[in-house]
Amino acid sequence: MMNWYGAGMSGWGYLLMIANTLLFWGLLVAGVVVLVPYFGSASRHGGVRPGQSATPEQILAERFARGEIDEDEYRRRLAVLRGAPSA
Repeated sequence: MMNWYGAGMSGWGYLLMIANTLLFWGLLVAGVVVLVPYFGSASRHGGVRPGQSATPEQILAERFARGEIDEDEYRRRLAVLRGAPSA
């Protein structure tokens, strides 16, 4: 059957085109959903990726940044971690 646009597609052609489009966009969205938390978590955790543990210095820096310890205590504990004698 010829129509104004040429030979045209059958119903199966339209169904396959819709399925391919949904599959493409579904995979694209799923990829973004999986990758954004993976790459975004490194910045929130001081550069530590999932599966890696933070170093003691990174944990201490995070506590200082959150205000759990003051600057004097941070410097004292950092010196101890680095092996310097305490004052």
